[in-house]
Amino acid sequence: MAASFATYAEPGRAAALPVDVRLMRATANAVFVAAALLLCAAAAAWLARLPVFRLEAIRIEGDVSRNSASTLRTNVAPRLAGNFLTLDLKKARDAFESVPWVRHAVVRRVWPNRLAVRLEEHLPVAVWVPAEGNERLVNSFGEVFEANMGDIEDTGLAQLSGPEGSAPQMLSMLRRLAGVLAPLEAGDIERLQLSGRGAWQVTLDNGAVITLGRGSEDEVLARTEHFVRTMPRVSATYQRPLASADLRHTDGFAVRLKGLGTAAPVVPGRKP
Repeated sequence: MAASFATYAEPGRAAALPVDVRLMRATANAVFVAAALLLCAAAAAWLARLPVFRLEAIRIEGDVSRNSASTLRTNVAPRLAGNFLTLDLKKARDAFESVPWVRHAVVRRVWPNRLAVRLEEHLPVAVWVPAEGNERLVNSFGEVFEANMGDIEDTGLAQLSGPEGSAPQMLSMLRRLAGVLAPLEAGDIERLQLSGRGAWQVTLDNGAVITLGRGSEDEVLARTEHFVRTMPRVSATYQRPLASADLRHTDGFAVRLKGLGTAAPVVPGRKP
């Protein structure tokens, strides 16, 4: 009977291979891996260039009233580089957010060759009037943004004038003051000013100027509320509209009424 033989590698034999053989095998393996990676990269590049992945359409979503398709195409298309697979979504988002009136953009891919873009536009609620005179707009979040002032349909937006970066605080104060001053029936707020030292002043659209003074927002509003409660008695006595008021007095409020000359009587009243 013929005998069968099997050959077994002895433990540690691979490690006993000459150094040049091990180096040759390692080099061969590295070359093989590099070749495989290059082949995959070439295949991916070839696949990415296929016409099927060329961007064919961009769908705009959201409440967009300030920008048309032609406006977006003109401002954004030149900045979109690549196709469906290679397009940088962050750069695409930045391109859309650079368009006038666009506050925020979300860009996503829609297989196999489209983009869906959800836009949020600025809602103007006030005009920012800095010391240097370069008027801008304030949106509903208190953010200052650039836009063509001629695009504003509402010409009655209040003006805010204060230190750079104070727009959110001033918008909050504007909203609260509007409610506090409403019972005066002396007109809407035309301008709200905040000095560098924290002093507030309001100008109404009938020309009346109310100096509110300094303090926290709650303190200033408390003084204003007290003034609003007191003012109807003064108006009933003199039958004249308000020209100006100064709420910085300790024991009351100095008021000036239209048609009563230059006198500025102090209306007594304990401040809260």
